[in-house]
Amino acid sequence: MRILVIIGTRPEAIKLSPVIHRLNDRSEIKTCICLTGQHRELLVQGLADFHITPHHNLDVMHDRQSLNSISSRILADLPRILDLERPDWILVQGDTTSAMAAAVTGFQHGIKVAHVEAGLRTGDPEQPWPEEMNRRIIGQVANLHFAPSQTARDNLLREGIPAANIVVSGNTVIDALLLARSMEHSQALANLPPRLPRQPLIVCTLHRRENLTRSRLLQVEQALVALAERGNQIVFPVHPNPALTATIRRLQNSHPHLHILRPLSYVPFIQLLAQATLVLTDSGGIQEEAAFLGKPLLVMRRCTERPEVLNEGAMLVGTDSHAILKAAQAVLDAPDRFGRPAGAFTDLGAGQASYKITEYLLSHQAAAA
Repeated sequence: MRILVIIGTRPEAIKLSPVIHRLNDRSEIKTCICLTGQHRELLVQGLADFHITPHHNLDVMHDRQSLNSISSRILADLPRILDLERPDWILVQGDTTSAMAAAVTGFQHGIKVAHVEAGLRTGDPEQPWPEEMNRRIIGQVANLHFAPSQTARDNLLREGIPAANIVVSGNTVIDALLLARSMEHSQALANLPPRLPRQPLIVCTLHRRENLTRSRLLQVEQALVALAERGNQIVFPVHPNPALTATIRRLQNSHPHLHILRPLSYVPFIQLLAQATLVLTDSGGIQEEAAFLGKPLLVMRRCTERPEVLNEGAMLVGTDSHAILKAAQAVLDAPDRFGRPAGAFTDLGAGQASYKITEYLLSHQAAAA
């Protein structure tokens, strides 16, 4: 069986790496990896963490690229790889423009598409944007849907996806997280001064397109500075999006407890997350990782396609500075009330998703034969 794995961004690289290792372990499967290049440095970083070397790179990244230009270049260039590799399956993950364009290309060429992390929905086409619609489009063209949870499966059933085409596999991000935690690494806090005894550590990330307006960024900045002034140590690994440049410039050296870091690779980032008292993020994957690690979590969005985390002490706070500060202080005043034991959150599986995906692809292929 020939499987072409499409990867465009660092989150895809992280979440598909355990799957790729499982596929490579099976002699019955030939696995080929094609990067789209939607991310560059971050994508290479994500693959390096798991010692994965791609076979092809479409290199679609251009300065100031639009979503339309990314889609059009993938739609135009991926068929060359399909002709060369002649895959039985195209495997895509999540909700990126790369995943959507690759799934559509596969559909147009009569190649079966398997979707990892299928069925996540907010119900709002603009939240998150454009990821919500990317998922819906992939859902309509995919042949197999690997849903991370029962909730995701129910979403797909409501959209008319046949139950026989849906597998509740768990989420491969848990597989990746457990693999990362097994790797020794000492870089996570290398650039930070020692923390004071009992000093809370807040880990913050921010990158969603809908949050990168000036007004929303200023609100988040105000909240971070205020939290630092209250004696909390804040670590903010920044996303390389140019839209964040002005924000980073203002926050840099704004307070000795507020530490702006270059993007961390996955292994040290997970170790940093494991030390956090509180996590503040608009990331989808970090919601899952923080929940599995039992960390109190504030989601800087109006809604989430991962409702399971809201049952684990997570709160939706948006980007309003007053809402962030109020919720953060509630957690910091009583962290045990909002935290959970690491590993207690199993709604997204316990690290067997990659195995289930690999075995199901093999059994599905055998049944079809």
